[in-house]
Amino acid sequence: MSTAHIARQSGSFRDLCAAHGITVTHQRQVLFEVMQGIPGHPSPEEVYERVKERIPSISLATVYKNIHLFIASGLFREVSMHHGSLRVEMNDRPHHHMVCTRCKAIYDLDEEQLGDMPQPHRLPNGFVAERYSVDVLGLCSSCQEAEPAIA
Repeated sequence: MSTAHIARQSGSFRDLCAAHGITVTHQRQVLFEVMQGIPGHPSPEEVYERVKERIPSISLATVYKNIHLFIASGLFREVSMHHGSLRVEMNDRPHHHMVCTRCKAIYDLDEEQLGDMPQPHRLPNGFVAERYSVDVLGLCSSCQEAEPAIA
């Protein structure tokens, strides 16, 4: 079980920060709490709108800076780097993503649902895989219903 998972379960933001080498601040604690309460894969703008309700003076730049700090420290992960906007996730169990090519919604896909992937190993050019992250691209059910495919 990861340190982040243990600290999340215990509810101690201070322990979580200590485990990841992050200085505790009020803004970071509120940002963390807000991000924990948002389902899915929020963008910094979505996080900012919610954090602003609790800290009206916070700037979008501060939210971005701290999200990047959380990602760099390993507390959160960046999702879908190739789809146009930063998205963040708090889910630390092995999984992949389904990305809607129309609305850009991102959904988790448990590792078991995709099937067995080879264990991380050495690839061409000396590249060593640490983990796999698969993006399944397609249309979500909402976009399918809004604009059915032409037959």
